[in-house]
Amino acid sequence: QVQLVESGGGLVQAGGSLRLSCAASSGTVSSYTMAWFRQAPGKDREFVAVFTWLTSNTYYANSVKGRFTISGDNTLYLQMNSLKPENTAVYYCAAKPPPSSDYAARESMYAYWGQGTQVTVSS
Repeated sequence: QVQLVESGGGLVQAGGSLRLSCAASSGTVSSYTMAWFRQAPGKDREFVAVFTWLTSNTYYANSVKGRFTISGDNTLYLQMNSLKPENTAVYYCAAKPPPSSDYAARESMYAYWGQGTQVTVSS
């Protein structure tokens, strides 16, 4: 029973940066695969990045490569740089129990989800 809580969302101008955090309020995620997804208004939830805790392996959606960085210690982070208005969305943290999956980009693979944090990028 893992509960995830995202934070760090807010309003930022295009070209700016924002750092999202995801904390596990209960349970353990030390052996989990964890990811960030996002959902823009009127669109399906889409994959952003995944982090394999045991190996610190990372994998990104093509749209965010070079701009976003996923990392983790006791908390999962998403450092977002060079933000664009089209990045406006609710960002969700997700967790997948073992076995690890380095390229887990499908929403259906994750068992636990946070409530989301709003990121708004103004032009």
